[in-house]
Amino acid sequence: MNIVLIGAGRLATCMGKALKKGGHTIQQVYSRTESSAKKLAEALECDYTIQCEDITTRAELYVVAVKDDVLPELLPQVVQGREETLFVHTAGSVPLSVFEQSGAQRFGVFYPMQTFSLERELSFSQIPIFVEANLESDVEKLRTLGSSLSQKVYVLPSEGRRRLHLAAVFACNFVNHCYARAEQILAEENLPFDVMLSLVDETAAKVHELSPRKAQTGPAVRQDHSVMNKHLALLQEHEEMVREYKLLSEGIGDLAGQL
Repeated sequence: MNIVLIGAGRLATCMGKALKKGGHTIQQVYSRTESSAKKLAEALECDYTIQCEDITTRAELYVVAVKDDVLPELLPQVVQGREETLFVHTAGSVPLSVFEQSGAQRFGVFYPMQTFSLERELSFSQIPIFVEANLESDVEKLRTLGSSLSQKVYVLPSEGRRRLHLAAVFACNFVNHCYARAEQILAEENLPFDVMLSLVDETAAKVHELSPRKAQTGPAVRQDHSVMNKHLALLQEHEEMVREYKLLSEGIGDLAGQL
């Protein structure tokens, strides 16, 4: 497909590279930030613009990969003059209905559920991609597009995708916050975070074979209050960590009681 990327951040960069590898043509990159647009366009060997009116009208698909709160304002601007072409956004928690006031006649969602960083180039082959569209014919187009990148493509309506995104926040963002807390505690003893990596890797590996609830270990699941109180004493100078420790321990205990 001939594709225009609207946005030049982490997701647009990783997806743009994957689309190009998948045999698609990136015609143009649009971003309001010229340095970002130029950098991604150079990587993809395509044109770029920072003006909505200069976005080409000759693409088959416009992929809008920008911050969620920018979509309602930006969509009418990029759709104008391109109303009959297929537009998709890439957000996990934004419903399909965000397009309804944009003027677009064909619109959908193309959501790769993964955490992206500019410093890491990922293979899309095992990344789940979730699609939907207002027209069934475009659902099939997006399914085909997804299959050119990944072995795992699913059709999922907006409400299901919002719950999926919520689950992803727990599984990724909150977990990474706990890594950051561990790094902070270790730094107080001049220990590098990489002493945790074997533990992190095994914790992740276990849930490929066990339910996360069955894989849970530690003092909270055992209700070992002696150990937990010692931990809380060590955190006494960090009120925010005390709150987090207590809240997470309570949640672990509650789920353990349901097994």
